[in-house]
Amino acid sequence: MEPGAPWRDPRQGYAYGLGSAMQIPLQQPRSDAIAAGGVLKRSLGELERWPHQQVAAQQALYLRTVRQRSAAAADITALLGGTPSQPLVLPRSSFGGALASPSSTLSSLTTASRTVVPLMQLQLQRQVPLVTASPQTQALGVSRAPPPPAASSELFILQELEKQLLGDDDEPLAAMSGTGSAVTNSELEETIQQLNSITAAPSPGVPAAATPNNNTNAGMTRSPSNSSSSTASSSASCSPPTPGTASRQLLFESAVAIADGNQETAAIHLAALKLSANQRGDPEQRLIAMMVAALSSRIAPAASAPAQHLAELCGAEQRAGSQLLHDISPCFRLALHTASVAIVEAVGDHRAIHLVDFDVSAPQHAALIRYLADRRVPGTSLKTTAVTDPTSPFTQPLTATLLAIGERLKKLAERAGIEYRFKVVSCRAAELDASKLGCEPEEALAVNLAFALSHVPDESVSPANPRDELLRRVRALGPQVVTLVEQELNTNTAPLAARFSDVCAHYGAILESLDATLGRESAERARAEAALAKKASNAVGREGPDRLERCEVFGKWRARFGMAGFRPVALGPGIADQVVARVGPAPPLFTVKAENGVLRIGWMGRVVTVASAWR
Repeated sequence: MEPGAPWRDPRQGYAYGLGSAMQIPLQQPRSDAIAAGGVLKRSLGELERWPHQQVAAQQALYLRTVRQRSAAAADITALLGGTPSQPLVLPRSSFGGALASPSSTLSSLTTASRTVVPLMQLQLQRQVPLVTASPQTQALGVSRAPPPPAASSELFILQELEKQLLGDDDEPLAAMSGTGSAVTNSELEETIQQLNSITAAPSPGVPAAATPNNNTNAGMTRSPSNSSSSTASSSASCSPPTPGTASRQLLFESAVAIADGNQETAAIHLAALKLSANQRGDPEQRLIAMMVAALSSRIAPAASAPAQHLAELCGAEQRAGSQLLHDISPCFRLALHTASVAIVEAVGDHRAIHLVDFDVSAPQHAALIRYLADRRVPGTSLKTTAVTDPTSPFTQPLTATLLAIGERLKKLAERAGIEYRFKVVSCRAAELDASKLGCEPEEALAVNLAFALSHVPDESVSPANPRDELLRRVRALGPQVVTLVEQELNTNTAPLAARFSDVCAHYGAILESLDATLGRESAERARAEAALAKKASNAVGREGPDRLERCEVFGKWRARFGMAGFRPVALGPGIADQVVARVGPAPPLFTVKAENGVLRIGWMGRVVTVASAWR
């Protein structure tokens, strides 16, 4: 063949030359075609169709590039506003309607091939664009890509042209295995791994359904090596994923799409997930409903205004639901009892005890009164000071209940033979000192920070850093003990995708644990889960000062306490037995483990809460 001459595929009726993706069909007599290697002359109909197909592909590229964001927003509203009973219709696609034009068809096929996944059998295939769909798959917005056609097919040429024009190959998607171990974005995975190495948090890049126990502690080890992860991924890819795995993978992809600014793709995913969500279903369905609502609040134009959202998060009903969750869930209840046991051990045989608390929990304080009475120290007195921050949005509902709580605790203390005093002090973190709190030299001072610090802003929110300021002020009081109870969850500084993955796994474990302790129709459970859903919506759906749920994993709390001048007070190896003896044994599949001086309470190996003590 002469240099520069176009190459002729003997199987095709087209010639390809350098610098040209496609040239005109060959037109020559049959005898010449045979002499040239069997190239056949195309029919007149094919010659007439080909320029239209080329123009259609170019128009699709243009339309995809310049489509208006206002139209996309309208599509998102339609998707997220639909009810689960409605079929999912993709915007600007051939699903649910007739083909309008070659250009709109190609654009629709491309959009569908990039975004649509089966709901229950999730198998992403980066092969050929969607061509046809059955009526059943049209109703669900689900399609299955056909196998690649023979090289002699004109459709194959169109598909290759589409790839070149629309640039699909430069955005590879990882294949999703049955265990959900694949990650859609390698750069995101690297960032997540770096975050985990600093915080010792669970791996957020891995879909949560595949690894429900996805925070690591000694004796509760997960985190396989890269080689074992690859092996598991490759072996699992041979079998179809379970519905739960597919749903959590699709949830994670929705969060990644939102983080990348691709709200339309996220809206399509969330609309599909609504079909399997059920607030009164099994734990997985409840989790999907909770997470879909949380992610939808970020992208739907009808999402609640910040003021309304904060009012719901900090209102009296929310506080009552949160307190109920702490009481009915062993993960929270056992952790609070651990803090009370740690206080009793720290004050020893002191008769005058002063407890400073920043988020009073009536069940925890009632348990503390009983434990102090069990010491049988004559003349025991307990003074409780509830501290409220006038700048905190949580203060108003807390203050409204404090006086009633104080009256109930006083009656309980009198029956236990303990002198009891209760008062409320309102001050900011920077104003906290011994004189304002009424501390006296002869008192054994204890400070309780159970579930309080995660609601105090830190340096990532305010330059004043009230969180560290509060710890320094508490350290200056010179307490015998400071107790900390927090969820093992990073909703403070983690990026959205990592934060969502951790929230999804963490709240999924809580919902599963509630399924083991209460019936699905329980009214108490419904109130507790409603409060949990608002926490999830704030942790995932809000940023900046509007995000008030800012939990950190214990490794970060340990570093923060160390910088404030505290040293850990090890909880003895018998602390778990003491708590179980007082509260009763935890139900099956709950874990209560004393480790490295702290107590970790979890569900099926995943740590949910950590209780620790400091001085």
